[in-house]
Amino acid sequence: MTKSALQIARASYEPKIPEGLRGNVKIEEGASTESVRDQEEIRKLFPNTYGMPIVKFVHAAGKPGVDQPVNVGVILSGGQAPGGHNVIAGIYDGIKRLHADSRLYGFILGPAGLINHEYKELTGDIIDEYRNTGGFDIIGSGRTKLETKEQFDKGLEILKKLNIQALVIIGGDDSNTNACVLAEYYKSIGAGVQVIGCPKTIDGDLKNEQIETSFGFDTACKVYSELIGNIQRDCNSARKYWHFIKVMGRSASHIALECALQTHPNVCIVSEEVEAKNLSLDDVVDYIASVVAKRADEGLNFGTVIIPEGLIEFIPAMKKLIQELNDFLAHNADEFNIIRRSQQREYVIGKLSEANSKIYASLPERVAQQLTLDRDPHGNVQVSMIQTEELLAEMVGKRLKKWAQEGKYNGKFATVHHFFGYEGRCAAPSNYDADYCYSLGYTASLLIVSGKTGYMSSVRNTTASASQWVAGGIPITMMMNMERRHGEMKPVIQKALVDLQGAPFQYIKSVRDKWAIETDYVYPGPIQYFGPSEVCDQPSKTLQLEKQGK
Repeated sequence: MTKSALQIARASYEPKIPEGLRGNVKIEEGASTESVRDQEEIRKLFPNTYGMPIVKFVHAAGKPGVDQPVNVGVILSGGQAPGGHNVIAGIYDGIKRLHADSRLYGFILGPAGLINHEYKELTGDIIDEYRNTGGFDIIGSGRTKLETKEQFDKGLEILKKLNIQALVIIGGDDSNTNACVLAEYYKSIGAGVQVIGCPKTIDGDLKNEQIETSFGFDTACKVYSELIGNIQRDCNSARKYWHFIKVMGRSASHIALECALQTHPNVCIVSEEVEAKNLSLDDVVDYIASVVAKRADEGLNFGTVIIPEGLIEFIPAMKKLIQELNDFLAHNADEFNIIRRSQQREYVIGKLSEANSKIYASLPERVAQQLTLDRDPHGNVQVSMIQTEELLAEMVGKRLKKWAQEGKYNGKFATVHHFFGYEGRCAAPSNYDADYCYSLGYTASLLIVSGKTGYMSSVRNTTASASQWVAGGIPITMMMNMERRHGEMKPVIQKALVDLQGAPFQYIKSVRDKWAIETDYVYPGPIQYFGPSEVCDQPSKTLQLEKQGK
């Protein structure tokens, strides 16, 4: 593999780890736990893995080691996130330190590799090629879901053949939900295979008191913020465009919020606030248009608007429409697909409830079509396919034109559209993510030798120096609740949405009127890997504010 100068320099970087992971360790267990909601239903579905305690690792006397080698399998599941390679490196170093003959196997292209018995052994030479690099290309990733007994049994065949005692699934909330189901099944049949999860998603919606952040969020937000800062500098130089910038985050607005904290845009829409205030699409358009008009009054016909990817689903009326569409298409996809595209709109209008039919009929043709595109693996609309940034820019333009006719607006409005998604998923990890991911992987190896299954690797206190981080594990069932998927109620990890009472949003709320009118842009620049700790090692502003607020 040809390496860039940065990769060559980063190859020698040694991730910082908690003091609690150095030398020999022992495990401390807390009280039994319960799921965040729907306790009785979750307990019945996971009788063998429910109620386990939160654990943490602390120093112990003696030297680290086990009598027998530890063979481990690893899967990268779902979308890419910076730092995944360091999780794998942490697992490898952890099991090798415990026993030199331990072996690590990577399943190719996600869960499908387990089912299809496609794998490769990850040796030291291979691992060293990928330390501190972005991407998931060491073994690839995939979105196949581990959901059926047939899949579980097929996977068990290769796990037994390779004498793998534990499987680490690195993924987001849905992938870790599958890990929890798999752990429960293997425990129920006495398979002798443990399953451990690692919290990955750039969206930042896999977190709680024990999982402070999902890995990749820090790096992706810094990449997007650099791009937004560059746009804002251009915007402030040309002074003639409004830039509508959509960022990833289909189920939560954490990325939009973090990027706003880093760059100070004129407008940042937070989907959770839109839902809480029961705002309509017209309300959102009015708000953006009012900011444009106020800046025009100051002679400022330019600005930036940050929009979360999943905004449409958080507008209450649209959310109800999409839920009905998801359920309808889950049961009528075959019939829908044989209808000519030109007739699909009228077909859908005739099948929906009266209220949702009116809303669907009122949408622009392009948006209506985008709402009926192929669903994602969970049966949900693919919101990244909905060009919300263009829709809002178009609607704001029409609103301003109307206001101009009424004498309420006298400015110029020209727009540029952006969507930042793939640009941040495979970036070289920030120092924070490089350190955090390595510790998550190393912690996973300790959970394995401690005999744990159905746990997610956890590293906390990460706003402190790495030496003070606290490593341990949290039962995945603790994060579960029941939600509707493909028209049925299923156990899934509860997504963490933006807390409107939390410190990050409250800070944005306190300054957004100022940011709207003043050109108070911040230009963060690129991620820094070398230099003072206050420049290179800082976690996200979201995490810093959350910790300050506690």
